[in-house]
Amino acid sequence: MSGACCLAIGLVFTASPWLVVVAVWVWGFFVVADSAQFSSMVTESAPRHAVGTALTLQTSLGFLLTMATIQLVPMLAGVAGWRWTFAPLAIGPALGILAIARLDRPRPA
Repeated sequence: MSGACCLAIGLVFTASPWLVVVAVWVWGFFVVADSAQFSSMVTESAPRHAVGTALTLQTSLGFLLTMATIQLVPMLAGVAGWRWTFAPLAIGPALGILAIARLDRPRPA
């Protein structure tokens, strides 16, 4: 859902500010929900002795990715304009879904 919000936010760019605010709130809700789901999956997928390390790694990489995104967004806005700047951010949730799908496959015995 957060990926869909990345793609759709450009559609409300010139709409009423109230509609933009609601769209951003919805987006923020789903971004926060994604984070909790990924953390839960890490605790279920990592070996018991490495759960703390795996969560630390996930959190650190998340902050690193956020820093890169904060730098990337203004550059994209300069090239494509603010209306379409956030659409490429949908790549992140798409990759997350692919990663989840790989975890869901049965493991060889």
